[in-house]
Amino acid sequence: MGSMIKAALGDAILTSMWVFSAPSMGVFTTIIASFLGVQARSLTGLFITTILATSFVLTFSLIGKLLGGASFNPSTTASFYAAGLSPGTSLISMAVRFPAQAVGGVGGAKAILQVMPSKFKHFVKGPSLKVDVKSGAVAEGLFTFSLCFALLWIILRGPKNPIVQIWLLSVATVGLVVVGGGYTGPSMNPANAFGWAYVNNWHNTWELFFVYWIGPLVGAILAARVFKVLFPPPEPKEKKA
Repeated sequence: MGSMIKAALGDAILTSMWVFSAPSMGVFTTIIASFLGVQARSLTGLFITTILATSFVLTFSLIGKLLGGASFNPSTTASFYAAGLSPGTSLISMAVRFPAQAVGGVGGAKAILQVMPSKFKHFVKGPSLKVDVKSGAVAEGLFTFSLCFALLWIILRGPKNPIVQIWLLSVATVGLVVVGGGYTGPSMNPANAFGWAYVNNWHNTWELFFVYWIGPLVGAILAARVFKVLFPPPEPKEKKA
């Protein structure tokens, strides 16, 4: 139980830091793009965003390791568990860690709202549902499926260099955010969605639960299942007598 609580605390801290920091990627993209004389929404702007996202994810990966393997996304936690890549994770531990990540999301969202300069306040917003609830749940599930499948492929089948791995993941994430902007945001992270829903006072609605919790978690688990079917682990070789 002690290790479970420690993991939950690590998750809460890391998630609050992620939700607090993530909006600054849009801010830095705008500043750098303006300095270079390009549009933030151009291909060059997207390239800048992927570089920033790579540095952010690399930093948070290192912090997560220092916190004992902490995670800031329930979707990836569920996907790794379903894929059999988290031997220390159980349904009980996820039942403890997911609420901790949600609380961390609330803390991060509240904190960044207090310190972000007013001219950049438009970057401080969470995902929002722009379609009906059923379409939103399907869309969020598909986006999260794509993200988790890409993550599993990159880690297990992709390049071995960790920086290249994180860059590829950043490219996939930014691409999904661009595609999903007109549907659900997208979030692909229930804890992040909950944090912003809380500060906007719609955290206790069916829309949040169905679209931003059920959709992503189903997508994450399906990604792991499909990946195991398409890329089964090699069978252990029998030792010769």
